[in-house]
Amino acid sequence: QVRLVESGGGSVQAGGSLRLSCAAPGSIYLSSKCMAWFRQAPGKEREGVAAINRAGGSTTYGDSVKGRFTISEGNAENTVYLQMNSLKPEDTAMYYCAARACSAGIYSFNVQWYSYWGQGTQVTVSS
Repeated sequence: QVRLVESGGGSVQAGGSLRLSCAAPGSIYLSSKCMAWFRQAPGKEREGVAAINRAGGSTTYGDSVKGRFTISEGNAENTVYLQMNSLKPEDTAMYYCAARACSAGIYSFNVQWYSYWGQGTQVTVSS
């Protein structure tokens, strides 16, 4: 089964920063212009954090992370990043990368909409 590969998680104190990476197989990266980061805390539903439409480079963010997180295409081949600044304890969760084919200008935080997922990387923020 094709999977995306997340990395960069870890433990950090409140106010700190982390950068997550999502690497996709070449064929998936070429065809899947829509990519997103989701997170899931224990006992909670998976929620959308940030999404990018690589067909035009536009991005969108969940309300809880606006102004703190940035999603971007990386210089590294087939990689999308999530820069997380001013981290809070409530940001603690497993973070997942997702991807699917799409047209320009489309985003979604619908979990069911995405075709490909990674196994996740844990982010823990202590107060």
